[in-house]
Order: sequence, then structure tokens, then C-alpha cells
Amino acid sequence: MAARRWMLVYGLLIFLPACIMLFVYYDQSSRILQEEVTQTMQQTLKQAGINLNSRLNYVQNSSNSLFMNHKLYENLDPANPIIERITQSKELRNLLESVQTAPDIVRARVFTDQGNLYGFDLLNLFPLDNLKEYPWHEEIMKAGGSIVWTGIYEENYLDSGPARILSCARLLRHPRNFDQTLGVLMLDVPEKLVADIISELDFPAQSRVFMVDRSGTIIYSAEQSMIGTKALLTSGSGEGILERSEGGMDLFEVSAPIKTADWRLVLEVPKSGLTHRATTLSQWSGIATIVGMTIMFLILVFMLMAFIINGMNRRIRSVFKTIRTEGVEGLEERGSDFYLLERVVDHLVHRVKDLMEEAYRSKMLEREAELRALQAQINPHFLYNTLDTINWLAISREADDISHLIESLSDYFRLSLNKGKDRVCIADELELARVYLEIQQNRFPSTFEFVIEADPEASRCVIPKLTLQPIVENALLHGIRKNKSKIGTISIRAKRYGDELEIMVKDDGIGMEEQIASSLLSTSRPLLNAEGGSSYGLYNVNERIKLLAGYEYGLTVRSRLGEGTCVIIRLKAMQEEQIK
Repeated sequence: MAARRWMLVYGLLIFLPACIMLFVYYDQSSRILQEEVTQTMQQTLKQAGINLNSRLNYVQNSSNSLFMNHKLYENLDPANPIIERITQSKELRNLLESVQTAPDIVRARVFTDQGNLYGFDLLNLFPLDNLKEYPWHEEIMKAGGSIVWTGIYEENYLDSGPARILSCARLLRHPRNFDQTLGVLMLDVPEKLVADIISELDFPAQSRVFMVDRSGTIIYSAEQSMIGTKALLTSGSGEGILERSEGGMDLFEVSAPIKTADWRLVLEVPKSGLTHRATTLSQWSGIATIVGMTIMFLILVFMLMAFIINGMNRRIRSVFKTIRTEGVEGLEERGSDFYLLERVVDHLVHRVKDLMEEAYRSKMLEREAELRALQAQINPHFLYNTLDTINWLAISREADDISHLIESLSDYFRLSLNKGKDRVCIADELELARVYLEIQQNRFPSTFEFVIEADPEASRCVIPKLTLQPIVENALLHGIRKNKSKIGTISIRAKRYGDELEIMVKDDGIGMEEQIASSLLSTSRPLLNAEGGSSYGLYNVNERIKLLAGYEYGLTVRSRLGEGTCVIIRLKAMQEEQIK
């Protein structure tokens, strides 16, 4: 009877948690499936936006090319002889017709004043007054030459009849008199370009895809009645997935940007369709999972109980054997079996704790030694160069500037030693860089200039000592000094962004290939064959920062051959009192 009671209690303990887990699993899996489906739809819509953006960007580039063509302005500048005006009109038509050969441009048009040309063919050349009947005329005029994308509208071409298009339009001004308007350039794109991309999208039934401008007005939809109306959108701009209600129906609103024209693709999907699909999928998978988990739980519990009972039986048999062979006195000498077990476990816990503390101390000592070793690699080369410079100045000159150089060197050692501290404030580190560059200006007179800037919040932060000097040395010796002119500028700027500190060291020297730049931080022996080992300094500084601040911080090197190098240092912004 007791056994049946225990089995009943055990069954309830298994069945009730299983039911709770099933409910939680069902709810969570439905939500996860909905998120996965909506994320997939967003990626599909985003890809369509990228495709459309690429096609419109091509048209925009064509407009830019034509906009920069001096022939366009020469032919719009009115000539006095009529015969020359006729020639200008012909050349202008040929120029516009050459643009129409592009696959996505159905017509290139110019609207200009009647005094600029000898007549209009109404195919490529039109009077400027014709634009006033369009709603986006004022926007083009106010844009001042910037590109304006119109919505989709119907245009009746003289040679081919009516066509639905959208246009890339911009104002043309006289190149020598900016206040004089020469006309408006328009490149027409067929509506089919947008329709083909959107028609290829595969979304659930009852979903709607349309395109809106930055004011929320629908400029394209498969349903013609929606064009020109305001969309009831929740999101302001950009991309995302939001939920809203419309006419008593819950909807998912998915958006993707078309950055070229500052438009958006919008997908509206009824939530009920996705919920039903997710529910069907999650029901069977949830039941199968719970059944499997219950079986595994039962097997695990029975195995654990068998192991515990077997162990207890062994220990009890050992106690009985001791009683039979040595009597009760044997138990007193041996002690309680359970008491022995407790003592062994207690000893094991203390031993593990001692080992963990010892391992932690060893790790800290190892990190300290590694930091010291990395820092020790940075100083000798600079000391040698500076002493060599002083020596040559003493030999070649009998002047007082040697005293100034020695004084700068003294400042350098004072700042670099920093009373034995491993960290210094940004202000001292920038002062150290300034002293170093002044010394090098004596070594290489009239060859480079430098600029050092830091905001007040950044100046109070602290960084590892001698972080900037190897980077500044690299910028001078391997950037500017290896340039053909051996002349350039080094700029050092320190700024604080919230909890992060950013220091940028930039030079306009010879630069390097991207493969070499990436190798400076990935290995202690970079591809760059650096004289004197200065390239090793970048690797050492990067490793020091990662060891002290964490692997999410460190250096970033950006460089192109012939364009200079920019090294960005990212650290956690900390002040001296926070370290203490």
C-alpha cells in the first residue's frame, strides 16, 4: 500500500512538471517561430530593397555623369547666330539619346527656357514652363541641384504614347553664374523596374507590399487605388519589425530602406496566418520533446536511485563485516563510516579551494611578468637614437640648441619613468609624445609638423605607460620619413565617448598595403621589414591593452599605400581614483 502511495506521489511529481514545461515550451516555441518567420521575411524584403537601391543608384550615377559633362552646359548656353542654336539643339539631343541606351533609363529629358534653344522637339527637349504642372516642381527648384526622385506618375510621350514612370530630376545652373538657372535634367525610369523586383517576392497570402516616400505617402503598390494615399505606419523610418492593428486585425509591419531615394519598402502581414502556422508546427514538436524529456528523466532518476542504494548497501555491508570481525570496538577505532565520508569531502573541498587560490595567484604573477616583458621591449631603440642625435649635434654644431635637446630628453625620461607607475594620465602621455616629436624635429629639421588635441574629459583618463610613443615613432620613421618628400604632418587626437576612450594617431606618409597593416597586429613578426624594430611596438602595445583592459579593446590600423596611416587606440575610460 505504501509502495503504491509512493508511486502515485512520484507520478504526480513527474506529470505536473511535464505539463508546466509543455505549456511553457508551447508558448516559447510559438513566439520563436513567429520571430524566425518575420526575420526571414525582413531579410527577403531587405534584399529587394538592396536590389532596387542598386538599380536606382545606377540611374543616379548616370545623372551625375551627365551633370558633370561640360557639353551639356555649352549646348544650353544660348548662341546668338540661329545656325549655331540649331547645332546646339542637335548636339544636345544626341547627348541625351546616348544616355537612353542604358537598360533602366527609358527617356532623358531637359526642360529649359525658350531663349536657350532654337525650338523643342518634345522628345528630349521641353519648355521649362511645362514642369509647373507637376506637383514636385517646387521641390526640384528648392533642391538647388541635388537629386530629387519623383513618385510614380503617367507621362504621355509624343513618340511612344502613355507610360508609367518615375524620374530622377535635378536643377541645372550656369557654371559661371550660379544664380542663373539653365533648366532641369530628368532621367525617366519605367515603373516596370519596381514592379518586377516586387513581383518576385514570395510572402504569405493576404500580405501587401508597397513603397512609401519619406512623408509616408504610398508611391507604388500593386493595388492602384492605394497610390497617393497615406500609409498607416507605426515605424518612423529605417527598417524593423513592428506590430499594429488596423480595422480590428493584428498585423506585422516589416520595413526595409531604399536609401538612394529616401523611400521604404513596407510589408503588411496578418498576424493570424503566422500564428496558426507556428501553432501547428510547435504542437507536435512540443509533445515529442516533452515525451522524450519525461522518458529520459525517469531513466536518469531510476539509475541515480540504483547507484545510491548500491553505494549505501556496500557501506552498510562493510560496517556489518567490521562488527562481525572486530566487534563494536572496531567501529570506535574506525569511526563512523558516514563521519569518515564527511571528513574526506571536507578535506577535498578545502584542497580544491587552496588549489584555485594558488592557480589564481600564479596567473596574476604570470600576467604581471608578461606585461613587464612587453613594456621592456619598447624603450631601448628610442634611447639609442636620441643619444646618437645628441652626439651628432655636439660634433657638428657648437650651439645652445644642444641644451634644449638634452632638456627635452630629460623631460622624456621623467615622463616615461613616471615614478615607477604602470599607468599615466592622458595629459602626461600626450606631453611625452610632444617631447618626443620636438626631439625628432631637432633630428630632422623642417621635415614634419605635428598637432596634438585632447578634450578635457579624455585628458583626465589613464592609460598604460608608453602606449603612444611606439605608434608616434612608427608614424614618423615608417610613414613620413619613408615618403619621397620626407615631409608631412602627424596629428594626435584624444576623445572620450561615454565609457570608452579613443586616441587617433594619423600621418600623411607613405602608408602601406592592407595585408601588411593587418599583419602588424596579428603576429609579433609582421610582414613589414621595419628598421630598428619599431613595427614590433604596435604588436606589443596591442597585447598590453588587451591584457589590461580585455580583448574587446586594442588597436585598429587603417592604411593605404601612398595615402598615409591611421592608428586608432580604444580603451575603457578610467580615471586614477577608479583604479585605486
